[in-house]
Amino acid sequence: MLRVERAITRRQLADALGVHYQTVGYLERGEYSPSLYLALRIAEYFEVPVEVIFSTTPFPRIGSTSPSE
Repeated sequence: MLRVERAITRRQLADALGVHYQTVGYLERGEYSPSLYLALRIAEYFEVPVEVIFSTTPFPRIGSTSPSE
């Protein structure tokens, strides 16, 4: 959500983080868990605490109306 809100492409974010652009897609879809180092770099890039981006409990899906969806 942060990437889209700030009009940043996957490739731009990947280049800034030094990862492949597909890695960004995997992260966004929850198909890949980043290393602590990468998680901290992402949080630093967006200037937010790491907890804003990553959590041990799943985030609600975008557009869902209740937590059970």
